[in-house]
Amino acid sequence: MILGTGIDIIEVSRIRASFEKFGERFLKRILRPDEIAYCLSHRFPAPFLAARFAAKEAISKAFGTGIGKHLGWQDLEVGRKASGEPFVILHDDGQKLFERRGGAKFHLSLSHTENYATAVAILEGEQFKASRRAGRRLKSVKSED
Repeated sequence: MILGTGIDIIEVSRIRASFEKFGERFLKRILRPDEIAYCLSHRFPAPFLAARFAAKEAISKAFGTGIGKHLGWQDLEVGRKASGEPFVILHDDGQKLFERRGGAKFHLSLSHTENYATAVAILEGEQFKASRRAGRRLKSVKSED
């Protein structure tokens, strides 16, 4: 069962400008160490930085909170499988929120060009819990007949 969806798009130039102006301070605010290392391993890191920024925005939207009081930049991390597929790693308040929402899995897709980066996140709930809730609703409807 889908609990939430999120999408974000950002201009790579905005992230590039922030990185050029604030440097490591900017990176450490929005990314975790492994994300920084991955992005900076590329000759032109800005599109990769922007994709991770967009991913965190999309994930926070799938939670229904956005980045702020309940969820911070450091509570979310974008990992990468050997195949290149991105995946969500949750830390601290991110993991707590995931459990409170009844999350079972996140799906994440990233894309970027020279000018734009985008991400889509889907928060999936546990099927078993969803089936049980649906069953209870059906029983209550039947009992009203």
